[in-house]
Amino acid sequence: MLRLAILSMVCLAIGPAWADDVTPRVTTDNAEYCEALAARLAASPQPVAAASRDLGEEGRRLCANGHVRTGIAKLRRALRATRAELRNE
Repeated sequence: MLRLAILSMVCLAIGPAWADDVTPRVTTDNAEYCEALAARLAASPQPVAAASRDLGEEGRRLCANGHVRTGIAKLRRALRATRAELRNE
């Protein structure tokens, strides 16, 4: 019982310090965000590998057909892949 009380006190003391280091990340699942991600992908330096380009096109198509969350996921994957390609060059 004493251990539980001590653990609770430690968590309460440390909790605010953890909260200060964490920056909240706000994401939206809407068509405008899809467009913003597609624009970022389009603005990336060329040439983009076929896999990244295909992911981006699939993401745009999904967003256009109303599958916004899945489209956003594909566009994010395409952006990550493009960044990885640029780092490896």
